[in-house]
Amino acid sequence: MSMNSTGRPTRANDAPSNEVDNLKNAALLPNEPLLFEIGDIDHCGVDLPDVKIDSEYLSGFEREGSLDLPGLSEPECLRHYVRLSRLNMSIDAGIYPLGSCTMKHNPRLNEKMARLSGFADIHPLQPVSSVQGALEMIEELAFWLMELTNTDAVSMSPKAGAHGELCGMMAIKAALEAKGQGYRSIVLVPESAHGTNPATAAFLGYKVRSIPANDDGTVDVSAVIDALEENAENVAAIMLTNPNTCGLFEPDVIKIADAIHQAGAYFYCDGANFNAIMGLVCPGDLGIDAMHINLHKTFSTPHGGGGPGAGPVVLSEALAPFAPVPFIKKDGADLSLIEHVDDSQSFGRLTAFHGQIGMFTRSLSFMLSHGKDGITQAAYDAVLNANYIKARLEKVFTAPFGNQPCMHEILFDETFLDGTGVSTLDFAKAMIDEGFHPMTMYFPLVVKGAMLIEPTESESKKSLDYFCDKMLELANDAIAGNAERFTQAPKYAPLSRLDETLAARQPKLKWIKGD
Repeated sequence: MSMNSTGRPTRANDAPSNEVDNLKNAALLPNEPLLFEIGDIDHCGVDLPDVKIDSEYLSGFEREGSLDLPGLSEPECLRHYVRLSRLNMSIDAGIYPLGSCTMKHNPRLNEKMARLSGFADIHPLQPVSSVQGALEMIEELAFWLMELTNTDAVSMSPKAGAHGELCGMMAIKAALEAKGQGYRSIVLVPESAHGTNPATAAFLGYKVRSIPANDDGTVDVSAVIDALEENAENVAAIMLTNPNTCGLFEPDVIKIADAIHQAGAYFYCDGANFNAIMGLVCPGDLGIDAMHINLHKTFSTPHGGGGPGAGPVVLSEALAPFAPVPFIKKDGADLSLIEHVDDSQSFGRLTAFHGQIGMFTRSLSFMLSHGKDGITQAAYDAVLNANYIKARLEKVFTAPFGNQPCMHEILFDETFLDGTGVSTLDFAKAMIDEGFHPMTMYFPLVVKGAMLIEPTESESKKSLDYFCDKMLELANDAIAGNAERFTQAPKYAPLSRLDETLAARQPKLKWIKGD
């Protein structure tokens, strides 16, 4: 075989690539162009001989036009993606104060376990006899999830929090229909609930009845009772988050559960904030019938792009018969995956396979490496860190429910910015210039200009102090009248103010030359 002698043209300084010019812009945080803007579609990044393929080989599906993919050398391609990676904000780069989203540190031990070949290299369609170890791992994780929540069953197949909500509510719907009460059409949802709660209820055809909060940010029990009395036998369930999205534990949760059960309805608990109470409180003892557990928020599996995710749902004795398939059954030393059950009350299949093995492995690794005392300590530390931030910032920031300790996250509003010309959004943009990802903004909706901050247990006092120092500096600068620092921020990011609303509603998903 002869060596290819075509060669790749050397690109002149004024050629289409703007890699060099781009680095002159800002070596540390370049505004990285697209590959199409860097590369040259007229040439290939490597030398390849022309390929001759008989037309019959592709059965008439030959490409009629040019591929128009940019040709880059290996260094150009590698540098492009490395520079993009430097634009990412992650928990590995610094404190990530998103409230409600719980951006926990992902221990590398868990990553190592997930990459063991017996977990990482299996396929969901393998014979069950060849994946006994993986099924045993899932079974053990399921056991500990039920132990931590004091519940009777768990469905492992939901892929994330909202999917878990759907699973729990489908089990509730199946239970009501089995009792001949499919006519129940109302779901109660507190104002402080996650936005996916009413969406899930509506998706299943339920009417959503909003429940107001007390002045202290907790659910108004009397409003729940009034809603039950007004709608008699039409209430199917309540979807309540505990601790709630204001960062507060619901003190009357057992009273709410009792009232719901007396009305013949079910109690769905949003378990997104389980990180604050794991090892300390068993939701089953509070009267819940179903609760999803975000493994990324509680047991340190990757969040978002690190997925796919997992949102197991624990169920009470009343709902256990209605859990979806598949599930694992143990017969002596053998484990089997039950795909179909005759004469079962199960609501059926929720998803194709039995969950996400990588997320399960990471979660069990987290549990076993921490132990009961470590899990409990993590919850204590998450609450301690949030209250430390509260204590430091509430001297300047306004905490609408600050007359009581918070749980794992602290909620501020924008009252302290009144008269400054600076909004919550402006403040968040200025945080980017200080190297921080902004906290959760404008959520929950129960306060104006919400700023929801959650440090998790992973942060040291040193990192919390650094964060608080910068937050106080920004707040004091806004109050002192330096609005320009905020309204023009971020100044040091690759891009400044964007029209985020337009980008969300009319995203450009295709590159068009000259556009």
